[in-house]
Amino acid sequence: MASIDSKDIHKIIVACDAGMGSSVMLASQLRKQLKETGVSVEHTPVNNIPDDADVVLCHAGLAARAKAAAPGKVLVSFQIFLGDPAVTRLVNTIKNGGTVDA
Repeated sequence: MASIDSKDIHKIIVACDAGMGSSVMLASQLRKQLKETGVSVEHTPVNNIPDDADVVLCHAGLAARAKAAAPGKVLVSFQIFLGDPAVTRLVNTIKNGGTVDA
């Protein structure tokens, strides 16, 4: 299982598929929540995850594709776009320190 210490997280990718806007809203929300931390948040298609991503965040339905597109990256999957506990844990870990596990 891949993991990363919060101090080593500089770039989060919110990976999407359908382009319905939900993942764009999530990326925007994360940018606001992490503004003071210096962590950048970008939104990209699941098949175009950049190599410099530290953490990939995607809906559980896209997890297998994200894992294939970005092997070795820490992948955090969620069930709901706004208010999901996995996303809350990620934000809290970045703000308070700790380790993020895939």
